[in-house]
Amino acid sequence: MKTIRNFGLLLSAGALAGCAHVDPNPAFAELAKTVHLRTGKRVQWNRGSVEDAQAESAVSSLLSRPLTANSAAQVALLNNHSLQATYEELGIAQADLVEAGLLRNPIFTFEKRFPGQALEADLFKEFVDLLLLPLRKRIAAAQFEAAKLRVGHDVLMTVAEVRAAFYKHQGDQQLIDLRKTVADATERSAETALKMHEAGNVTDLDLASEQATNAQAKIDLAKSQASAVQSREKLNKLMGAFGTQTNWTVAPKLPELPGEISMAQLESRAIQQRLDLAAARQQFVAEARARGIARAEAILQGAEIGGHYEHEVEGGVHSVGPSVNVPIPIFNQGQPASARANAKTRQAAQRYLALAAEIRSDVRAARDKMLLARRQVEYFKSTALPMRTRVTQESQLQYNAMQISPFQLLQAKQEEVRAGADYVEALRDYWVARAELEKAVGGSLTGKFTSFQTASKNSTQ
Repeated sequence: MKTIRNFGLLLSAGALAGCAHVDPNPAFAELAKTVHLRTGKRVQWNRGSVEDAQAESAVSSLLSRPLTANSAAQVALLNNHSLQATYEELGIAQADLVEAGLLRNPIFTFEKRFPGQALEADLFKEFVDLLLLPLRKRIAAAQFEAAKLRVGHDVLMTVAEVRAAFYKHQGDQQLIDLRKTVADATERSAETALKMHEAGNVTDLDLASEQATNAQAKIDLAKSQASAVQSREKLNKLMGAFGTQTNWTVAPKLPELPGEISMAQLESRAIQQRLDLAAARQQFVAEARARGIARAEAILQGAEIGGHYEHEVEGGVHSVGPSVNVPIPIFNQGQPASARANAKTRQAAQRYLALAAEIRSDVRAARDKMLLARRQVEYFKSTALPMRTRVTQESQLQYNAMQISPFQLLQAKQEEVRAGADYVEALRDYWVARAELEKAVGGSLTGKFTSFQTASKNSTQ
């Protein structure tokens, strides 16, 4: 009797020691710090706290003023419900980590025989649990780190997508203003041509040409308006805006071309900064650790230790003793589990290498796209726009000297405005390409490298 009582006390103590509190707040605090280091932005996990109301107030304040790329990104981090759902992955991963550190509940069996009065009781605990618990905790720790990194990657990708969508919409809005100017100018030109045609001073061909030019200008304006509607809704979706939150405005003009930035070591920066790559590495670590216990776990599955108590009424006999159940590995000696674990480890390694190669390719493509867009902007600013301005000035002089018709002067002005619209398109494409390069790199293009090497080292110890 004393033996089984001691065994019960041992299990009770183990249960008390195994009780754990699931608290994902430290993981989210780490995420918030990382996001702030990479973007300078604040994140808020909405869970019915006082800070939720503060975040909602901050969103309203940001949306009440003309948006910039930075303020749009901040709105998304506080207001995007998909991100809020992603944050819950931290709670799930934390719960999995805590559960991995708990022993499975013991099994108690009780038998009472009729019509006799014999009584038997057994208390069992899986032996494999006691043996492999520390190793399971190390596997869960690596999986938890991977989950944190994946959440961080999703947040940073959202920031980059918001910035790209913002510049796209801002450029579309600026193009609308320019193309309205062109449409108004061509409409006045077509109206003038019609009056002169009615007076017999303009040929049918010239009239048709002016009207066709006006029609094309209106088509271009309609295309720009349609593009702005689509880019606005994309930005609304990324910011999680709905209802009155969609009544925001943007700053009227795109930022001018910034100074040159170093393109050196962008691939290395991406390899160090990309959180999805760090998550893939942690997943490989988890699979490698799981491989080390796969065969033992398969063979010992169902192995139990416990205590047995029996009472016979006749003679008043009581018996107590240990109980052991051990599977005999005749049919399954763990080879399938070992092969599966080996395959998963190799798979995780290949996925890590494939992602690293994909990241390098994405960085090169985004870098080249941004550089080409920058060269185009610089050419417009240094050559194309000044040339169009000069043509307009010369046309004005010739018109004043009555050497060209008013249609030719209007045509020169229209071409100057069109060149301005092409410049805005190129500038828009540059800022979008820059945002895409930041996305490919996994953070800022300048400043110190920001990596998760320290966290990864801690998780592997």
